[in-house]
Amino acid sequence: MRVGGGGGGGGGGGGREREAALLLVLIAAACGFVVVLLNLPDGRALPGAGGVPGAVGEHTGGTHVSVKERRMVEIVRQQQDVAAQELEGQTDENAAEADERISRSPPGAKEKLWMMQDQLIMAKAYLQFASLHGSAHLVRELKLRIKEIERVISHFSSSSRVPTSALQKIRAMEMTLSKAQRAYPHCSHMTAKLRAMTHQSEELVRAHRSETSFLEQVAVRTLPKGHHCLAMRLTSEYFLLDPKEREFPQRYTMQMGDLYHYAIFSDNVLASAVVVNSTISASKDPKRIMFHIVTDALNFPAMMMWFLTNPPNPATIQIKSLDNLKWLPADFSFRFKQKGIRDPRYTSALNHLRFYLPEVFPSLNKLVLLDHDVVVQRDLSGLWQIDLNGKVNGAVETCTSGDGYHRLENLVNFSDPSIINKFDAKACIHAFGMNIFDLKEWRRQGLTTAYNKWFQAGKRRRLWKAGSLPLGQIVFYNQTVPLDHRWHVLGLGHDRSIGRDAIERAAVIHYSGKLKPWLEISIPKYRDYWNNFLDYDNPYLQQCNIHM
Repeated sequence: MRVGGGGGGGGGGGGREREAALLLVLIAAACGFVVVLLNLPDGRALPGAGGVPGAVGEHTGGTHVSVKERRMVEIVRQQQDVAAQELEGQTDENAAEADERISRSPPGAKEKLWMMQDQLIMAKAYLQFASLHGSAHLVRELKLRIKEIERVISHFSSSSRVPTSALQKIRAMEMTLSKAQRAYPHCSHMTAKLRAMTHQSEELVRAHRSETSFLEQVAVRTLPKGHHCLAMRLTSEYFLLDPKEREFPQRYTMQMGDLYHYAIFSDNVLASAVVVNSTISASKDPKRIMFHIVTDALNFPAMMMWFLTNPPNPATIQIKSLDNLKWLPADFSFRFKQKGIRDPRYTSALNHLRFYLPEVFPSLNKLVLLDHDVVVQRDLSGLWQIDLNGKVNGAVETCTSGDGYHRLENLVNFSDPSIINKFDAKACIHAFGMNIFDLKEWRRQGLTTAYNKWFQAGKRRRLWKAGSLPLGQIVFYNQTVPLDHRWHVLGLGHDRSIGRDAIERAAVIHYSGKLKPWLEISIPKYRDYWNNFLDYDNPYLQQCNIHM
């Protein structure tokens, strides 16, 4: 909170500096007088005339006051009188300077807005004093100025010039605050009042933050109305098709091993469409691409219908339902629900399906896994040429020099003996969202078995934070080859500071975080990178009022 000195108008200028200096003299004098009172021996006190410190008599309750002490009090009183006289004499001078200072101050609206907000804070604090002490005239004047400033702020625009009327209101408020300051010069009282107001404001901010967090969680977990409409329309039309029309044409022109295989595990039709469209658009040889989309039973018909009516030519696509993977544990779709954890990113069975990739695709030896909240901007065929040196996973590391947040100790419980004896707490976290996996090596090392072992251990005791990311760090510990950071830039779903150059150099950009690009709460400056790969003239999108 910015609190202006003196009249509360911000600004500077010679008059303001002199006024501040005189205020300091007054404060120093008052503090010196308190020291005298506190240090009088034998319980002696100095009586004041009319309740004003400094009117000193020869005796106090029969106790003699020394010449030295009386001289000290006289000096304090003289300093106060001189300072008060000089401050009073400067009232008209300050008022005259206020217009000049405001007129020559920068015309930017932001600075004037800050000044008026500070004036409101001071005025409301002084209003409390004036109301308590029955100063009716000052109360009326403060209320009038507060209404004027609030009205100006409510109509304030971001234009480069501040209207003359606003400058006049700022000056009038500055004059009123100057009067209030002379009427109530006790800085300790004002400090207490401002501290109380600050505490009240902080409590209000905390309440608003809590409300914002709750509403944000609702927005994250709730499917937008247009997306719900789209899923319903696609599903109903899928079941109107003849069974023979519900299959993709088999267009394999080469062996499965000659294709670039991309896996997408998603329950979001539009998100999957963007991943597919952007990958094809960026590819140098899209006819060699094969997409493998796995979704849940509820969204399978809608996913099928979308890609039947919007085929990813010249690439090939295959869509599977999670329920058709009969070899999965019977409770697989429900086993990741945790008490107190409602965020679907942490409880989704599709997120954990990545640990069964060799079983989902038994005929494949190498594959790229893409999250459904990514956009592909460069050809990814070079990933298949990277030598993984006998390791299983190729991924970008998320830590930088001195950045402790992205270290393993922030995801995993190193107070547990089974963790501390096997892992390095300072190990760098690698990203999920764009990974190249050697499935042949995965099978050889039995990492799916390792995953199941750690998952069961985590159910018995708290070994890591919620979600699949911490478990992934454990399963692929010492099994990951770091990739160049230009392959994968993360954070577009929470970090507003990512530069345009970094985004446009990246092969894949990832909206990791809660602010997904298909939600209204997404970060506006990143949204177009995602929107560019949807045709908003599509009849389904038009019918469901889905637009940019």
